[in-house]
Amino acid sequence: MERSRLTLRRSIPTRYREGSSIRTHNDSVGIRSGIGVSLVMLIMLTACAAPTEDSVAIEESTPALSDTVVITNTDIPFPTPANQPWAQDSAQRIVSLANGSGEVVVVLGGADRVVGRDETSNTPEIEQVPVVTKAHSINAEQVIALNPDIVLIDAMTAPVEAIQQLRDSGISVVEVPEAWSSAEVSNKIQVIGEAIGAPSSAIEYAQQQSVGRPAETRLTGNRVAFLYLRGTSAIYLLGGVGSGADSLIAESGAVDVGAEAGFEAFTPLTAEELVNLNPDTILVMADGLKSVGGVDGLFALPGLAQTEAAQTRQVVVVDDTLLLSFGPRTGALIDALRSSWKQLG
Repeated sequence: MERSRLTLRRSIPTRYREGSSIRTHNDSVGIRSGIGVSLVMLIMLTACAAPTEDSVAIEESTPALSDTVVITNTDIPFPTPANQPWAQDSAQRIVSLANGSGEVVVVLGGADRVVGRDETSNTPEIEQVPVVTKAHSINAEQVIALNPDIVLIDAMTAPVEAIQQLRDSGISVVEVPEAWSSAEVSNKIQVIGEAIGAPSSAIEYAQQQSVGRPAETRLTGNRVAFLYLRGTSAIYLLGGVGSGADSLIAESGAVDVGAEAGFEAFTPLTAEELVNLNPDTILVMADGLKSVGGVDGLFALPGLAQTEAAQTRQVVVVDDTLLLSFGPRTGALIDALRSSWKQLG
């Protein structure tokens, strides 16, 4: 399963998984940054405390959005960084390019050591640090000019020639294991922490932040379809087994209809197949929803208009840089999704 998941993720052009954080919801809501109109569906890719039931806001400004839950970065705050002393031989200049690694470094207490980052690392502590990637593509010259001790990459970082150029220049390049479930986050944090020389107590602290409330039995029969949308490019994909969203949906007490039906991650679907899945709630990233014209545009898509979700207009929208980051905030995000299913019934 692991091998096929990574292959699927890399087979989707990385630009489809990129985007900026949108913290508010008007009628056009934001995703993170097409494959045809034969309707394709879905979903690509704390301050130490879990959010309260009220921390996930339901937008009620118009009837069309009365059953839309929006989860933003402000709803899932970044954990307070650890404050332990680092050893003298720890990394002093870190370039963080692996998905979600910038947030991990910050929570470990290393924000002042980050000198370069990727587009998805947008924690307040490092938002002024230069971005040295476009999508997952490295600008090797920019990275080398920052004189880093270590560069953190993952399987999506490219191109291989740029990575080799960094190694040839004498820079330590560490590949961080990808995490597409909460169970894999702890190991990801461990690898990052050890690579940069973070204190063991800080590593343990960051790992604790990634864990949500104890798992519950299924709360409702809520059946959720995670859709990856890029309306401007006619891309509509269904997130199934190994998409990352499947683990978040399951751990928050709902059913991922794509995974339940055995679809692989990011599968194009026909309108007929989508009708047969018949989800009663749609999970999307913000920019993706915006790209199809908001909630009205979403439910106008072929096939989706005939589902139970279209009748109830139940949608959960999550900031692009939050949903699939799989880091210290993952536990709190799972808690927030659990609250969302409860609110929607």
